[in-house]
Amino acid sequence: MKAVNDQGKEVTEFGNKYWLMLDEKEAQQVYGGKEARTEEMKWRQWADDWLVHLISPNVYRTPTEALASFDYIVREGKFGAVEGAVAKYVGAAAMYLISKRLKSRHHLQDNVREDLYEAANKWVAAVGKDRPFMGGQRPNLADLVSVVVAGGCPSRHQHCPSWSWVQCSRLLPARPLGQHLTGLASLLFFQD
Repeated sequence: MKAVNDQGKEVTEFGNKYWLMLDEKEAQQVYGGKEARTEEMKWRQWADDWLVHLISPNVYRTPTEALASFDYIVREGKFGAVEGAVAKYVGAAAMYLISKRLKSRHHLQDNVREDLYEAANKWVAAVGKDRPFMGGQRPNLADLVSVVVAGGCPSRHQHCPSWSWVQCSRLLPARPLGQHLTGLASLLFFQD
C-alpha cells in the first residue's frame, strides 16, 4: 500500500509486516491470546519506528566516540593498514555527520543519551515487574527485536542505567539458537 511518510515522501508500506502468519492453533500456542499478539506487534513497530533511530546518534555522539567505534570495527574487521586508516577516519567522520543529521531529523534531545534512557525506561515499564520478558516467561519477537536493535547501544562503553541487560542475556537459553543469542547478547552488552 502506498503511503506518505513523516518527510512527505511516498513509500510502500506493508500493513501486515508485524503480523505473523499463523493458523488459530499455532497462534494460540505461540501467544496464548490476542492481547499478547497485539502487544508484540506494537513493540516491534516501536523498535522500528523509534528505538532504531536512537542508536547511531548515541554510538557516534562525538568525534572521539565515532573514532573509538571505527577503531573497533577496523580492528575486528582485520583491515590492512591503508584500508583500515581510510575506513576508520572517513567512516568515523561520515557517521558522526550522519548521526547529527539523524538527531535533527528525529527531534532528539541535545543529550541523546536522555532519549535512549527514556526508551529504556519505557520498555522496562511495559515489561513490568511481574514477568521476565515482554513475551511473559519466554521472550517473544518484541524482546528479540529490541535486543538486536539495542545491540548498537553504546553499552560497550556505558551501560544504560535502566535497561535490563541481564534479561537480554537470558534469551532462549535452553535452545541452540538461544545459546547463540546468549553469546551475542554477552558480546553486545557486556564488553568493555
